[in-house]
Amino acid sequence: QVQLVESGGGLVQAGDSLRLSCAASGRTFSRYAMGWFRQAPGKEREFVADVTWTGDMTSYQDSVKGRFTISRDNAKNTLYLQMDSLRPEDTAVYYCAASRQYGSPWTRDYDYWGQGTQVTVSS
Repeated sequence: QVQLVESGGGLVQAGDSLRLSCAASGRTFSRYAMGWFRQAPGKEREFVADVTWTGDMTSYQDSVKGRFTISRDNAKNTLYLQMDSLRPEDTAVYYCAASRQYGSPWTRDYDYWGQGTQVTVSS
């Protein structure tokens, strides 16, 4: 089992940067592909980015390509999301999640979830 705890959210202005972290417990972190999702008020939870077990491959939602970077440090059991050039439409609760398969944008394919961290971008 994997327990996930996100941190790093906050209130920023448009154009600013934030780095989210997701700390994982347990010794099996490196066996899971990891993803970031987000959920804005009144909207469905949506895929943002994911990364393979080793960190050698990543994929992104089109709206964040070139602005967000997902990475992981398996030695520290930590997943990251570097968010640059933030926009008001990036405002949401951001969740990290663990999956046994890489490349799925669907929440149903993720086995473990964190509690979320709020990101608010003002214009």
